[in-house]
Amino acid sequence: MDSKNPGRNPEKSDAAHKKPGEAPPPQDRDDSVMALDLPPATLGPEMQGYFDKCNEKLGFVPNVLRAYAHDDTKLALFAGFYNDLMLAPSGLSKLEREMIAVVVSGRNHCYYCVTAHGAAVRQYSGDPILGELMAVNYRAAKLSQRHRAMLDFADKLTREPWAIDEPDRESLRAAGFSERDIWDIGAVAGFFNMSNRMASAVDMRPNPEYHGQFR
Repeated sequence: MDSKNPGRNPEKSDAAHKKPGEAPPPQDRDDSVMALDLPPATLGPEMQGYFDKCNEKLGFVPNVLRAYAHDDTKLALFAGFYNDLMLAPSGLSKLEREMIAVVVSGRNHCYYCVTAHGAAVRQYSGDPILGELMAVNYRAAKLSQRHRAMLDFADKLTREPWAIDEPDRESLRAAGFSERDIWDIGAVAGFFNMSNRMASAVDMRPNPEYHGQFR
């Protein structure tokens, strides 16, 4: 018996509250985009057209765009910068840029970006396992010297940017990257460090479609 609570049997009481094998509730089943209650703005023709194109090509508008849609100007600036970094011509392939995005986002524990860009790695590589490795531990993946040097640089830039020095850039040159390529590696890693922090600040939630894509 419980000396502080006569008549109470702690073992029976505690057991009544235990549910062996209890499962967590279903996750992210509602349509929430983020934790802030910011009503969407009226979009101008350019951004409305961009949303229409997303719906046509993807079947949905990525929640990061819906989050920025409270301000048409901010949305346009974000989308323009993102599209230039990730889709414009570069010495880095689209897959390489997505690999950087996922490694940086995994280091920052960014739920939104790991989920969304992990799907892109699976898409561009055709390898679901590579997407998981980029998110959890890229060092466990079978990578070329080029890709290992690229991801080592992006990871260090994320963990300790003050420690980046000429030997780090030289390792990229030795792996075959040009000066412009090194700029692009830094730009993609820097962009996702910013995006990860913004997504975490507002608890941005990925579209549920991403979870099952390209597996």
